[in-house]
Amino acid sequence: MCTLEKRGNLFLLTLTGDNEHRFNPDAIATILSLLGQAKSQAKRGSVLITTGHGKFFSNGFDLAWAQASGSLTGAAERLHQMVESFKPVVAALLDLPMPTIAALNGHAAAAGMMLALSHDYIFMRKDRGVLYMSEVDIGLSMPDYFAAMVRSKIGTSAARREVLLSGKKIRGEAVALGIVDSAAHDSAEGVVEATVSLAEKLAAKKWNGDVYASIRKSLYPELCEILGLKATIFATPKL
Repeated sequence: MCTLEKRGNLFLLTLTGDNEHRFNPDAIATILSLLGQAKSQAKRGSVLITTGHGKFFSNGFDLAWAQASGSLTGAAERLHQMVESFKPVVAALLDLPMPTIAALNGHAAAAGMMLALSHDYIFMRKDRGVLYMSEVDIGLSMPDYFAAMVRSKIGTSAARREVLLSGKKIRGEAVALGIVDSAAHDSAEGVVEATVSLAEKLAAKKWNGDVYASIRKSLYPELCEILGLKATIFATPKL
């Protein structure tokens, strides 16, 4: 389902299995627990990379699990449960005391795209990288923190329109739209190699992780308010 591997200063969080990596309550709880482990072991120079196996980075919430409730009311309740339980995952990534990089091995849709956007950097494949916010196509409203994430992380109104109001599957143009940092990689292994190279450069900075997280949170005040996060104010060092 999900694993956390420590390689020196690097943490590698992997969505395992050759499936769509859908987020149901068990998967969400596992991811949140592993992020907690990474936070508890963080030190100067730590960096997190999140990736996956197979065709999908993540195809979002487990709608089949929601529909298995047997009624429209039950499905809506289960969907709401996933939306609310995923919120702490986003908060944990924004609060993590280290740089974070998403290495998209494949498609990232809906909540899967939100997981990617929760990272500081995003790298994707050029042959199998697709970003897709499906809500307008399948008739689901947008959770408040999803919308705040898009406003915080995607810089122009035109790009936000492409993501949320067109139902467009975004590929290599994601770089020009300012959504991802790189989409030039031919394989999942190539994406991970590129992110490891960046991670090693960031790790060499040996930044104070708490300060890094505080600065990150200060960049996204609306999103952090919705998530219940506050930036810590650190004393100005004497020069």
